[in-house]
Order: sequence, then structure tokens, then C-alpha cells
Amino acid sequence: MKLLLIALLPFAGFVINGLVGRRLGRAFVSVVGCGLPLVSFALALLSFRELSAGGTPLVEVVYTWAAFGGQPFEVAFQFDRLSAVMTLIVTGIGSLIHVYSTGYMKDDPGYGRYFAYLNLFLFFMLVLVLGDNLVVLFVGWEGVGLASYLLIGFWFEDPEKTAAGIKAFIVNRVGDAGFVVAAFLIYIHAGSFDFQAINAYFSTQTASPAVTTTIGLLLLLGACGKSAQIPLHVWLPDAMAGPTPVSALIHAATMVTAGVYLLARLNGLYLHAPEAMAVVAWIGAATALLGATIGVTQFNLKKVLAYSTISQIGFMVMACGVGAFSVGMFHLMTHAFFKACLFLGAGAVLHALHGEEDMRNMGALARKLPFTFATFLAGTLALCGIPPFAGFFSKDEILWQAWSAPGGSPGLWLVGLVASGLTAFYMFRAIYLTFFGTSRVAERLQASVHEPPPSMAIVLAVLALGSLVAGFIGMPGFLRELLGVSAPFYDFLAPMFPAAPAQHHAASTEMALMAIALLVAVAGIFLAWRHFGRADREGRPAQAPGPIGRIVSRGYYFDAVYEGVFVRFVDWLSESVLGRGVEAAVAKVSLGLPADAARHTSRLFAKLQTGNVQAYVFYVLVGLAVALGWGLSRG
Repeated sequence: MKLLLIALLPFAGFVINGLVGRRLGRAFVSVVGCGLPLVSFALALLSFRELSAGGTPLVEVVYTWAAFGGQPFEVAFQFDRLSAVMTLIVTGIGSLIHVYSTGYMKDDPGYGRYFAYLNLFLFFMLVLVLGDNLVVLFVGWEGVGLASYLLIGFWFEDPEKTAAGIKAFIVNRVGDAGFVVAAFLIYIHAGSFDFQAINAYFSTQTASPAVTTTIGLLLLLGACGKSAQIPLHVWLPDAMAGPTPVSALIHAATMVTAGVYLLARLNGLYLHAPEAMAVVAWIGAATALLGATIGVTQFNLKKVLAYSTISQIGFMVMACGVGAFSVGMFHLMTHAFFKACLFLGAGAVLHALHGEEDMRNMGALARKLPFTFATFLAGTLALCGIPPFAGFFSKDEILWQAWSAPGGSPGLWLVGLVASGLTAFYMFRAIYLTFFGTSRVAERLQASVHEPPPSMAIVLAVLALGSLVAGFIGMPGFLRELLGVSAPFYDFLAPMFPAAPAQHHAASTEMALMAIALLVAVAGIFLAWRHFGRADREGRPAQAPGPIGRIVSRGYYFDAVYEGVFVRFVDWLSESVLGRGVEAAVAKVSLGLPADAARHTSRLFAKLQTGNVQAYVFYVLVGLAVALGWGLSRG
């Protein structure tokens, strides 16, 4: 029952804090909200030790959910090498974010509700990564969408924040439609939802290439929704409406990593769909470049980091697209440390400035917030790929694979290189605007600028340390040969992924490409200093962006196109066609029915379809609790 407990403990925190947390006080909420995820992390470490010692995946069947055509659908959890990596990230980084939240949210009147939602988010993500089949994964997949809606719109009194939560929920439904269709096609052909059976079936190449490619592209659509890739990336910048620790949890440890996990989990399918793999690689590369270019134009500190996440997830997707799944997972792991560090560092800045997010109203904060600056700088250096920080090892390995892997190409490498240089530019632009130069902080806030409390500072220190040292468990091939060491991360995941065909490239080529990437990053830092860090640049008025700058700063008008084409079309379809046409015709036909029957039927459906999202959420959670209770009683 160890695996079940890993998932259920955060759910217990959700139930307890949701029901009685407000009445029992903040101390109780903090102990339950942080303690149960920490126990989950401890259990995950014990499971990891057991897996490492025996090598055999741990599997727990909770109960048989349903049966169809003699095929049982089981609620089962597995702890193999891939899910072990994800579970440790989710519970470890997630627990740190919970602890940080005790300081960041201590004065919020919705403290108990916040921790209940945060625990719920962790529960659904653990169901997603521990589920041993597509059905259980899909429960977690939908659950993290629900939890993100609740947390992004946490301050629901503000219509803008509520709209951001709804946007995230709806955009993800588009991707989920692709996931569901793909799952049905998989079952029709493979006859199973079990991951091992799916990978084994498509490895035999029994299905036609057209079917395999179609399924791969539909799954990619689902991954694009959860992991904010083109064309479904538009929800993530708006998700900054939620509390900053929520942003850290979404970006570093939970929701946006789900799409990368799905691609890696179904690697057996993708390796036999080369056309789909090529699309995956180029979607990732294009998203990496898009996120980086938009990040250059942003002045909201959290949105800079949001577009950075879109870009970095693009690197991970690109790695999966060229068949380097373990490299993509390694960048996912290092990214969890430095992106959590950056978001929580930004949270410390916002905490000191009472919510100010615009970098044009900051400046010279390094003197007043030296600790926050040091941790933010550590995360930034890791993100930019500066050695010996973690991002150097993982990001540069992706660039190398984009060049050298069977599915790679110089074009992919070049796009990744440009995105990497832009990353260094916009992150040090943020450093200079926030921490250096002349103070632009409002006079009323000057005296109250302060470092974060211990609950926040300790977490920042741990994440900054991780941003520095996490990369050493996955050093590049030529460094391993040079130093005579191994790469524990890649060795651990090796049994999960088929060995790639041998590629003969001289170590000198890898060293040269790594040197080029480092030089490009340093050039980005230098250009940021030239434009934003030099003393002779201070005080100059910002130039109005040109036509290209306006296009980029508005996110290439993706939102405007979606609003003008899809939203308005659906409004017209609903009002003019369905409302005035179909419903009017149905109303005329229904006049022949007995009046009482029609009235009672309409009232019944009206109660079920109120349009109240909170009611729908309540129905889902009640159903989930009943299903889990029934299953445990039968087990």
C-alpha cells in the first residue's frame, strides 16, 4: 500500500484542510498541508531505495474499476524508473513549495483553502505519474487541469484572475480531446491501456504507419495543452494570475511537465512513428524560440519566467522528438530546481514590494535583498546554461542531441542555439532591471523592503544549491570519458528507453558545439548589460517598440486570432444556428408532449447543467471520493 499512500496522503490533506482547516487555525493547516506531502516524499525515497536494490518495478493493484469484453480496467499504481524520477520531483519540489507558502500566504484570508487546493494538485499529479495505465493517468491528467483552474483563479473576487483560470481550463480541454481520441485508437488496435502492452504492440509495427502517426500526433496535441506548447501555449502566461508559489508548482513540478512525461512514457509508440517524431521535435524547437522571443519583450517579472518555461519545455519536447527521451527527462529534473528557485525568488521580490510585478518599478534591489538576489542569480545562471550550474549539463546535452541524434539536424540545433542565446539575454535583462541600476521603487514602499522570512529563505537556499549541483549526475559523454566517471541519471533510466543507434561523432565536435553554445550565452549576457546594465544607460526613456516589437510583445497575436476566429464563431454558432434554429425547432416538436412531462424533464436537466463550475467540481470530487472508498473497501 506504499504507492497508494504516496498519492493519498496529499488527498487526505485536501480533505482535512478543506473541511476543518479554517476552524482549526493556520498552525494546524500548515502542519497538515506541509506534513503530509513531506511524508509522501519520505515514502517515495523508501520506494526508490527498494527499486534501486531490486531493479523490479513496484506495482500495486488497488481494485478493478470496470471490465469490458473480458478486459479489466484496474486502478493500479507502478513505481518504475521513469515514475520514480517524476514522483521524487513532484513530492520533493512540491513539498518545498508548500513550506515556502507558509510564509508567502500567511496573511491571506483563504489560507486553509489555499493549502487544500495545493494538496489536491499534488494528489492528482501523483496519480498521473504513478498510474500504470492510460485510464489512471487520464484521471490525474484531468485532475491537474481542475486543480490548476482552482489555484490560478484562487483570488476569485478579481474577474481577471477568474478569467485566467477559466482560460487555462478551456484551452486544456482542446488538448484533452486529442488525448481521448488517441486513447480510443490505442485500445482499438493494441487492445489494452497498459503502458507496457502499448509500447510492446507498437514496437512490433503491427499497426499501419498511418495509424501510429495519427495516434502520435493526437497524443502530441494533448501534450501541447498540458505543457503549453504551440499552438496551445496561450494559457500559461495568464496563469500568473494565481499566487506565485502556485506558479512555481505548475511550472517546476506538476502540470507543464505532464506532456513531456507522456511522450517519454509512450516512447515505444513514438520510436515507430518517425513522421510524428519529426513534428514533435519541430514543435518543441519552434516553441523554444517563440517563448524566448516573447520573453525579451516582457516587463512583468512573472511573465518573463512564464515565457521562459514555455521555451524550456520546448527544449524538453525537442529532445523527445529526436529520440533522446532520457535527456529530455534530465532537463525536466534540473529545470524543476532552477525554475522553482526563480519563481520563488520572484515571489520574495513581490513579497518585499507588496505585490509589485513590473520591473520598471523596481531597480537597485540587490543592496536591500542580497540573499534573494544571490538565489535568483543562481537560478538564472542555471537557466542560461553557465557552467557549472545544472542547466549547462542538461540544456547543452539537448543541443548536442539535436545535432547528433538520428532524428536531429543542424536546423534544429540552430533554432535551439538562438533560443538559448535569447534566454541569457532576457534573463539578465530581468536581473539588471530588478536588482541593479537606479531604484524606481515607489517612495511609499522604500522603507518596508525586506528579505523573506525563514520559511521562504530556507527553501530558496535549498533550491539554489540544487540549481548548482543537480547537473553533475548527468554529465555529457565527452566529459564522462575525460574524467572517467559515469552519469548516474542516464544509467538509472537506461532500461526504460531503447538504446539509440550508434552515432559516430568525434569528441572534438561535441566540445566545439558546447563552446559555441557557451559563447552565445555569454554574448546574450553581454548584450543585456550593454542595453540595461551600464550606468550611462540609466535614466534613458524606454523607446517605443517598432512594428516587430509590438507583434512579439503581444504574443504574436495568438490570443487575438483565437478570439476573433474561434470564440466569435462558436458564439455565432450557439446563438444563431443552435439557439434560433435547432432549439426553436425542438421547442415546436416538444409542444406535442404532455406539458407536465416536458416541464419536469427540463427542470431535471436544468439542475444538472447550471453553468456553475464550482458545482461541477464538487460533483467530480464527491464521485472520486466514493469511487476510492468503494475500491478500498473491496480491496
